[in-house]
Parts: sequence; structure tokens; C-alpha cells
Amino acid sequence: MKLTNSTFQGKARDAAANCSIFFFCGQDEAGASAAAKDLIELLPEAGEKVEIPGAELRSDPARLGDEARSTSLFGGTRHIFARVTGDEAHEALKTLIETGEAGGGDACPVVLVATSATDKSRTAKLLEKRKDALVAMFYPPDLSSVTQSVRKMGDAAGVQLSVDLAERIARGANLDVRLASSEVEKLALYLDAGQQSPKRAEAGDLDEIGATSEEDGFMPLVNAVLSGDTGRLSGELKRMREVALNPVGVLLAVERRAAQLARISAKLGPRGTLDGLSKGEKAQLGIFFREEREIRTQARHWRGKRLDLLTLRLTEMHRELLVNSQSAEMLLSQGLARIARSAAPR
Repeated sequence: MKLTNSTFQGKARDAAANCSIFFFCGQDEAGASAAAKDLIELLPEAGEKVEIPGAELRSDPARLGDEARSTSLFGGTRHIFARVTGDEAHEALKTLIETGEAGGGDACPVVLVATSATDKSRTAKLLEKRKDALVAMFYPPDLSSVTQSVRKMGDAAGVQLSVDLAERIARGANLDVRLASSEVEKLALYLDAGQQSPKRAEAGDLDEIGATSEEDGFMPLVNAVLSGDTGRLSGELKRMREVALNPVGVLLAVERRAAQLARISAKLGPRGTLDGLSKGEKAQLGIFFREEREIRTQARHWRGKRLDLLTLRLTEMHRELLVNSQSAEMLLSQGLARIARSAAPR
């Protein structure tokens, strides 16, 4: 089964009921991740979540089948989740399928989100014609589609959003549906809204739950890190501690910019530049005047293999922060410093 942004929501429930391998790919990594989360919630018996790093699937292809056919620690159901880069899960999936067809036994659901992969990749070609597999391709979002998604999120959370306010949330999230969803959730909590008691959100409500200004937010630190501005980094890390910025929130902001850079890289190709884009194309990619200079610098450095390694490192950092929450601030500072040094001009 093969789906795209526009067809996924309508057929997700059917896919969850009838497929056991799910491959989410495309330039919109944020949209693919959000869809994978929705899919897992639709699985008949999702059970325990077992995460396997993509690098481990590449180095040990047999592990996926072993894990997928193992039982949960407490005897319940389970599902496998992996965030991979490109085709690094191809051999593992091929082995899983071949051993199953040879009588290896039933396997639990396997859900993969593939950065820097498309529906033309070897993994997608392996799966797309199988009745027990789903390939979902997510193209870069545009402002109107994300605005519509934000309004639907609001309806589901009991928050009534005007088109203008939903668009403001979409723009503020750089068209990242994960961040937009977080903003809608915060609005619902702030308004004490729910499906049984819907509330209408106003612009002032969004002002109350958000950063009071750009200087109080994450972006100066994000830009210092990804632009390789090591001279500015120490001051930004100090500000992070002084104003008690949430470490996971900061890391999510870096992840959102990395996802944006991936969309830009895919749009430009190996030799393109931002100068070749129209204003409309820039707006679709979330490149607005205020941050264009920073994004130019970052897009020149973070592309190709460097961008893939950055995405992998951010995923590892996210896992480290969640596991070691008491040391999150220190771990984040160390990780961001390493990324900034790698991006610094030489």
C-alpha cells in the first residue's frame, strides 16, 4: 500500500488493521513523524514500544526479525519503532520478510520513519507492492495545508481557532506540525478546553502561552549552534540557564530547524542556492526575511551527509535527555557545543 500526505488520514485506520510494516518517508520529516505517531495509536494492540537505532539495523540486519518475533517482557504485545536514515533499514526489512515467508513465524508491527528517503528509495520499492506493508510519502507542507491541520487539531482538542490564529500558529512553528500540535495542546490546557467544553482561542491567549519575544525564545541559541557561531554560543547557553529554558524544548527547536534545512536541501538539490527561489517558494519552506541570513549560512553547511549525521545526532541527544532528565541541561549544553564546533568556519 502506498499513501501520501493527502491520502494518509483517510486510509490510516485500514492500514493499521491490515499491515504489519510501516515505512514513513519524504521531505517533510515532521509530518512523517506525526503520522507515524498517529498510526501507532491506531494499531489494534500496539503494546510495548521497542526502539532500535537505525545504525544498529544497518550493522545487524537479523536483529529486527529477532526483536519483532520476541515476546514482551511481561508477555503482552509490542511494536518496533526505528528512526533511520535513507536505506539503512533495507537489509533488515528484507531479512524480516524473507524469514517470515520461510516460516519464521508472526512478527509484531514494525514502524520506521526514514530521514532523507523517498518513495523512490530501495526500501520503499521493497515494500510498496506488498499487501502487508505501507509506504507513506510526505511532501513539504505549504502554509494553507498546515493551517488546516492546525484547525483540525484545535477541533480535536476543543479549541476553536480562527483561520488567522491557526495560520499564526503554523507560521510560528515553521510549518512543523509537531510544534503546532504542542502549541494547540498548551492552548487547550490554558483555556481548560476539551471536546465536551470547547473554548474559543484569541490572539491574546497565544501571547500568554508563548515566549514574550524572540529574544526570550529558543531561536538565538538555535542559530548560534547551527551557524557555528562558537563566540556567541557561551552567552546563549548562559542565557538558557538564567531564564530556565526547557532543555527538551530547546532541542525540539534545533530539530525543527534541522528538518527545515532538510526540506531546503531537498528543494535546492546538490547545486542550487536560495537565490534561485521565488518569494512563494521561500515562504513554503518557512524562510522569512527575519531569519534568512542565518538560514543561508546553515543551509550551506548542513547538507548531504553532514545533514544526515546531524539528524542522527539530534535523535540520540533527544533519547539521552529523556532518559537522563536530571542531567538534561548539562547533556544538552555539551551536545550543542559539539554541533556548533563542527559547523564553525575553518
